Amino acid sequence: MSKTNSAEISRTLLDGIKTGRFPVGALLPTEFELCEQFQASRYTIRAVLQELQDMGLVSRRKNVGTRVEATRPKAVFKPTLASVEDLMQFGEAHRRVVQSVETVIAPAEVAADLGGPPDTQWLRISSVRLDDGASAAPMAWTDIYIDACYADIGPIVRDTPDVLVSSLIQSRHGRSIAEIEQDVRASTLQDARIGDALGLALGAPVLKIIRRYFDETGETFEVSVTIHPAETFSVTTRMKRTS
Repeated sequence: MSKTNSAEISRTLLDGIKTGRFPVGALLPTEFELCEQFQASRYTIRAVLQELQDMGLVSRRKNVGTRVEATRPKAVFKPTLASVEDLMQFGEAHRRVVQSVETVIAPAEVAADLGGPPDTQWLRISSVRLDDGASAAPMAWTDIYIDACYADIGPIVRDTPDVLVSSLIQSRHGRSIAEIEQDVRASTLQDARIGDALGLALGAPVLKIIRRYFDETGETFEVSVTIHPAETFSVTTRMKRTS
């Protein structure tokens, strides 16, 4: 069976819930069983189940499974500015100055997202984002990790730093973004090279943003880690009721 994308899997499970094939109170197949059935990655299945849970259709408990709770979605509020295009626009809004392009072993938490053995080599593209105002002050540091097989992108990034890495991967290798997962957290600066570039001392408060880029099969092909000095980044979200 060929791989099935997340939208198709969602439709299949939703149809099963609505028609009573998975009645209220019943358990859905396990993550492993769903991976086998749809030939999908574990991430894709988890994302689908999370979507069903957000809709109020299922509940999930460790060592129990995913239980059907309702046949009709509940009213939810969804952000109106949370698309792939929104995030890509933000990435293009400030000037990028590439600091280095090198092959490295990714930090453990990044390697786990990218997949592969812990000692896998990845291409890391490090850059500083500058405010194009009068001060041209550094606003953020970003480390982008991609598969080393995309090494041909390195020289292009140096020559055309304003072109997004994900756009280069799409144009040269045909792999495009279907979904971006963004994790925003408060942290402290632990990397001296970033501190030197942003004018921060080790231990200074920062905002850390981790973005995982998934293709249409649900596989991760890029991870970016961005460090913002405190109070230089904010997110405003407006939510609209869907039903």
